[in-house]
Amino acid sequence: MNFLRNALALLLLAFAAGAHAQAPSALEQGRNFIRLEKPYPVTGGDKIEVIEFFYYGCPVCYELEPKLSRWYFNGPTSVALRRVPALSSDNWDNFAKLFYTLEAMGQLGRLHWPVYDNFHFNGIKLNEEEVAAAWVAHNGLDKQKFIAIYNSPQVREKLTAAHVLMQAFEIKGVPSIVVDGKFLTSARMAGGTSELIQVVQQLVELARKERGK
Repeated sequence: MNFLRNALALLLLAFAAGAHAQAPSALEQGRNFIRLEKPYPVTGGDKIEVIEFFYYGCPVCYELEPKLSRWYFNGPTSVALRRVPALSSDNWDNFAKLFYTLEAMGQLGRLHWPVYDNFHFNGIKLNEEEVAAAWVAHNGLDKQKFIAIYNSPQVREKLTAAHVLMQAFEIKGVPSIVVDGKFLTSARMAGGTSELIQVVQQLVELARKERGK
């Protein structure tokens, strides 16, 4: 009996220690997030807008994606998630064009994660137009329609708007997340992708309080 009692006590202690380790750390402005001097208008309406700036070629963004999607799917309906492809060079432009083309074709829900997975895990160079066109055709889309949208003025306008948004929030790296147009955090600031999700959750609650909800 004493052995079982001691084993149970050790198990409970281990569980408590694990739970403590998983507990989110307190928000600290200037360390794991910053408050923007000039809040930017949100497009989420009554919902708390969460904007993810990402790059398909970024391995940390690849690591974050399933965690962010799981958090959003299981989170409150009062949050609106908006993804914005970051721009830095011509190769980054191609991934952004792929994102906005899939969006225009109504295929982001089905192919957003496969873009990440096929690029990082399978080595398919989806930042090259010809490769991307062949890939979407393999995934059941009209190749010529894809190419037309990919090179359209509408997609170019989306890239310009993304660039303006990056400048407005002074995005320096990816993945970065803006909450309610006024709080900025990143995987680097939070200390990792799991920690970033915890920080975002706390910033959503802070934004909700500041809205008086």
